[in-house]
Amino acid sequence: PDSRDLAAKMDLQALLAGHGMGQRGAAEPPTLDSSEQVYISSLALLKMLKHGRAGVPFEVMGLMLGEIVDDYTVTVCDVFAMPQSGTGVSVEAVDPVFQQEMMDMLKQVGRNEIVVGWYHSHPGFGCWLSNVDVNTSQSFEQLNERSVAVVVDPVQSVKGKVVIDAFRCIPQPVLMTGMEPRQTTSNIGQLSKPSMQALVHNLNRTYYSMPINY
Repeated sequence: PDSRDLAAKMDLQALLAGHGMGQRGAAEPPTLDSSEQVYISSLALLKMLKHGRAGVPFEVMGLMLGEIVDDYTVTVCDVFAMPQSGTGVSVEAVDPVFQQEMMDMLKQVGRNEIVVGWYHSHPGFGCWLSNVDVNTSQSFEQLNERSVAVVVDPVQSVKGKVVIDAFRCIPQPVLMTGMEPRQTTSNIGQLSKPSMQALVHNLNRTYYSMPINY
C-alpha cells in the first residue's frame, strides 16, 4: 500500500505540475475563468432600467459602482447616470470632470465603492456591443482589466423579464492566437445562450458575455 500511495502522490504532483498548479512561474498570466459572475443589486438594476426608460428612444449611459470581491465575483451595488449630449454613447460621453466630482461627493457620504464598469441602453434592439462600445469598454479596461460593460434593453424589458447582459473585451494577444479567452470550467452551463443578434455583432470574436445574477 505504501508504494501505491507514493505512486498516487507522484501522479498527482505530475498532474499539478502539468497544469501549472505546482510552482507557478511568475511570468504566467492568470487564466480567465468562465465562472466569473457579475452580481447586480436590485437598486442598481432598477436605476439602470429607469434611466434607460427615461432616455427612450436615445441610448443613455452611466457608471457602475461596486467592488471586485475576488477572482470570480464583481458586485455592482449602485450606478449613476452620465450627462451626455447627442444621441450616441461613446468614449467622449464619459466626462472625467463630472465623474471625479461625483466620486468625491459619494466619498463625503461614506460611499467608498470603485467604478467597476459602465452601462448603457439599447432601446429595442437587444444586448450586444457595437464597435464604438468595444472602444469605450477597452478604455475602461485599460484602467481596470476586470471592468465590465453592461447593456440593458429598457424597451424589451417587460414585467418579470429583464433584457440585460454583461460583456468584457477579449484581450488583443488572445484575439491573435484565436484561443478561447476563458478557461472553460464546470460553470459553462450557467452562460446564457447568446442571441443571434449578438453573434452577428462580433460576440465571441471581439468580446465575450458574462453570467449576471441579480
